[in-house]
Amino acid sequence: MSEAAASPAPQVGARGLVATALALGTFMQVLDTTIANVSIPTIAGNLGVSSDQGTWVITSFAVANGISVPLTGWLMQRFGVVRVFVMSVLMFTLASFLCGAAWSLPSLIAFRVLQGAVSGPMIPGSQALLITLFPPHKKGTALAVWSMTTLVAPICGPILGGFISDNYSWPWIFYINVPVGLFCAFICWQGLKHRETPTRKLPVDGIGLGLLIVWVGSLQILLDKGKDADWFASGFIVTMAIVALIGFIVFLIWEFGEEHPIIDLSLFKGRNFALGTVVLCLGYAVFFGAVVLQPLWMQTWLGYNATWAGFVAAPSGVVAVLLSPFVGKYIGKFDARLFATASFVFFGVSYFMRAGYTADAGFWTYVMPLLVQGIAMSMFFVSMLAILLDGLPDSQIPAASGLSNFLRITAGSFATSIVTTTWDRRATLHQSRLAEASSIYDPSLQHAMNTLQAGGLNEQQSLGALAHTLAGQAYLMSALDIFWFAGWLSLAVIGMVWFTRRPKGAVHAVAAD
Repeated sequence: MSEAAASPAPQVGARGLVATALALGTFMQVLDTTIANVSIPTIAGNLGVSSDQGTWVITSFAVANGISVPLTGWLMQRFGVVRVFVMSVLMFTLASFLCGAAWSLPSLIAFRVLQGAVSGPMIPGSQALLITLFPPHKKGTALAVWSMTTLVAPICGPILGGFISDNYSWPWIFYINVPVGLFCAFICWQGLKHRETPTRKLPVDGIGLGLLIVWVGSLQILLDKGKDADWFASGFIVTMAIVALIGFIVFLIWEFGEEHPIIDLSLFKGRNFALGTVVLCLGYAVFFGAVVLQPLWMQTWLGYNATWAGFVAAPSGVVAVLLSPFVGKYIGKFDARLFATASFVFFGVSYFMRAGYTADAGFWTYVMPLLVQGIAMSMFFVSMLAILLDGLPDSQIPAASGLSNFLRITAGSFATSIVTTTWDRRATLHQSRLAEASSIYDPSLQHAMNTLQAGGLNEQQSLGALAHTLAGQAYLMSALDIFWFAGWLSLAVIGMVWFTRRPKGAVHAVAAD
């Protein structure tokens, strides 16, 4: 019997405290992927650089985190799940403090690289530890707690980032991690140090690690900088794409022939893991693309600030928090594929409702579809994790968690780039069509011009105001196109869910053989 399996489970109250700390660790790491986004103009201005240069604050974190997440399985087998998770939290806390104390853009980027690199094990580690913390009949509850924080954090990030930037100085978007991180590390170590998993002295796949750094780093830079550089019209982006593609192919060839690979690709031999991971990535990509698009549209064209755009999305997080415990309670009693299907149906309904938005709608009109999304969020992660982790040996769950999370994060990066680029290009198309259908001699346009001039604008200013209105309408139409596509894609993915095998029940605890 393994050490983890032999150790007695913590009492209910202690277990709840440890579960809360683990959830906070997840929340803190996911939050940091989005909290800086809305603060880039403030950070750039304070450090005396352009906003374009400031985006490296986001890119540097994403690249380092994307490289470190797949290493989770190897690290946890080598040093133990509890040690790796707690050390990751402590290093993340230190890196957060250094980010807040940064004195220049290069120093901030260096500390963000450190922050992203050390945070890789936090999400899969918290997931694995939550599963092992609860008895078998409570595994669904554990996954519900984990999924709740993972989905709510991206929504809270822009709200907190906007509020802190508007009311305090930008370093506090990093300093707020310090007390949370110290609390999380202390409680988790005290509650779980006696449940450490056994370790194995595995050799380091140095060539595999080097290839991973090359292709993942190139891919993340391509995705983060592609839109600003006009994609493949830029020689730099073309070079990144070639390096990423060749590096990925060579990496696959090497890993399949390596006795101790840095990433266990044999996991994809299992039908549920392979299909479940694909569905997880598609669903999360659509969700994250919408999370990025809606506040961007509202801040750019509707006059919402970052805080109020975040408040529109906040109720969906509240709904997810309220419903997740009920989903976790019943996920082991029913077919998890039913919950996955329901989540995609509610996602689809939410996107279709958003496809009916108008520019002059009220606050609650924008909120209602996101309340429906909250229902979907409460079921999405817990059902997909129950499917993709089903049937895996206990010793493979940390590696499976790390790999699936890496692919999910990468899918989110793809979605962000694709959605923002498509939004701009579809808006240009709609704007040209609207312009072709308009004429300066159109009576309605003449009436609008006269009204504006009567209000004190000259002819040039009136034309500018009408052009802005036309552009706003074009971006609205483009956003609606994307929401329609997201709705149909959500429904289409349901078919893939039913190609997976029905999970046998609750996810097994993480323990060594």
